[in-house]
Amino acid sequence: MEKAFLIVGLGNPGAKYARTRHNVGFQLVDFVAEKWKVRWSNESKFTSVLGRTERNGSTVLLQKPQTFMNASGEAVGPVSAFYKVSANRVIVAVDDADLPLGEIRLRKSGSSGGHHGLESIESHLGTRDFPRLRIGIGRAQDGRREISGYVLAPFSAEESLLMERILDRAFSQLECCLNESMDKAMSQYNGLIKSPE
Repeated sequence: MEKAFLIVGLGNPGAKYARTRHNVGFQLVDFVAEKWKVRWSNESKFTSVLGRTERNGSTVLLQKPQTFMNASGEAVGPVSAFYKVSANRVIVAVDDADLPLGEIRLRKSGSSGGHHGLESIESHLGTRDFPRLRIGIGRAQDGRREISGYVLAPFSAEESLLMERILDRAFSQLECCLNESMDKAMSQYNGLIKSPE
């Protein structure tokens, strides 16, 4: 599909994961779908929930893999192949515990940083050269390396207010990618979003 983009939000399916830190990728693509008034449809052949719209002359697909996080590539690979979306137009939104809560960082490529969802996508796309929008979720205050309990916990009320700002900033960054360029989107929107006063 000429000039198509695929924006993937990573997360785990199911109500119990819906508002957790690990699911900020899902939260972002839900936010984007709401802003653009995109309808979601369950696409069982792709093990995904997909949305589709036209933005600035390009077809844009939104995807929430339903494979569980660590197997995300099993859904992303077939969708990008079927719709002929080249890897450099597959933008993956993902949580990052190594960035503080409030920081977003878009890069054109990079390592998985130990994130199993990104590792799975790298494996199925056959390249690391796809953009990733990392959304900082920070770490537990006690500094533990084992963070599964932390990332699968919901945001506090205060953190949820900050998340609204983060999602709005990340949405603007994605729009800048589509309407201007990825370089401009990185220089203009990467960085730390302050908590509401």
